[in-house]
Amino acid sequence: MPKTNSLRESINSVNESTFDALALEVFHHQYQENEVYRDYVKALNREPKTVKEISQIPFLPISFFKQFQVKSGNWEEQKVFESSGTTGSTSSKHYVKEESYYLKGCKTTFEAFYGPIEQYQIFALLPSYLERGNSGLISMVNEFLKYAQSGSGFYLNEFDDLAKNLRKAKQENRPTILWGVTFALLDFAEAYQIDFSDLIVMETGGMKGRREEMIRKDVHAILESAFGVSSIHSEYGMTELFSQAYSKEGGGFMPSRIMKVIARDLNDPFNLNYAGRTAGLNVIDLANYETCSFIETQDLGKVYEDGSFEVLGRIDNSEIRGCNLMIS
Repeated sequence: MPKTNSLRESINSVNESTFDALALEVFHHQYQENEVYRDYVKALNREPKTVKEISQIPFLPISFFKQFQVKSGNWEEQKVFESSGTTGSTSSKHYVKEESYYLKGCKTTFEAFYGPIEQYQIFALLPSYLERGNSGLISMVNEFLKYAQSGSGFYLNEFDDLAKNLRKAKQENRPTILWGVTFALLDFAEAYQIDFSDLIVMETGGMKGRREEMIRKDVHAILESAFGVSSIHSEYGMTELFSQAYSKEGGGFMPSRIMKVIARDLNDPFNLNYAGRTAGLNVIDLANYETCSFIETQDLGKVYEDGSFEVLGRIDNSEIRGCNLMIS
């Protein structure tokens, strides 16, 4: 317990100059305390004593969260976040030791980008997450609604009510965020035209098998036209991460201060010298110190020198590469 408390204190105060050293400390802690991660590192024949910089840290394939309990230490979870996924797919599960710590981090990150939540009215159009339950995103937005302006709330399929309340918010000149899963925002945009130029449209989560996949630029063009806004904002998060990144005004994503995204060669996942080129995305999320902080995602994108990144799509046929290595 003292060790994890010390890590939490260090994570809470981490900055750009201390990030790499702390990430190495978390790596050694998780090698000792996380059986799944330790077995994976051993399967790679990687000796912890040889890991001297973050480029040498092994990243756990995200598919492990579908087949194993990924925990650092022996503790009882308060909650289990489960991915919404697509119909028929296996869900990822992320075990949560302390939900309040996760929620505090979400609020801190959001407010670092957008200022106090209390100033906003928030409308959340997140049907696939509401339907599935046990969603980290729903838990986060539900927490935000506790602080948001009156009239905020979730919407499942009540498009008429949402349109009415958006028009009312515009008339009352309220700072407003429409936070929606991509496919639902597109469904709403096809049914309604809401000219609300000051609205923050926050898209997240993708199509979830409900619509054909589209490139982000085309999605944003449709939404900009439907809502009369000059740009679309985006939130990057996933079940397997406790931290988020945000894209403001159509630009690249900027990660939270306790998160770093690293590019990997698509043909050699252990080659991380790929900044500025199309690559697979690895994520260091220090908020995952009780589970695994080093995640090899299935996202395709680019990472830039300033730490920002783009997401260009998904990598095909990457589902069980890491699990096969463990089994063999």
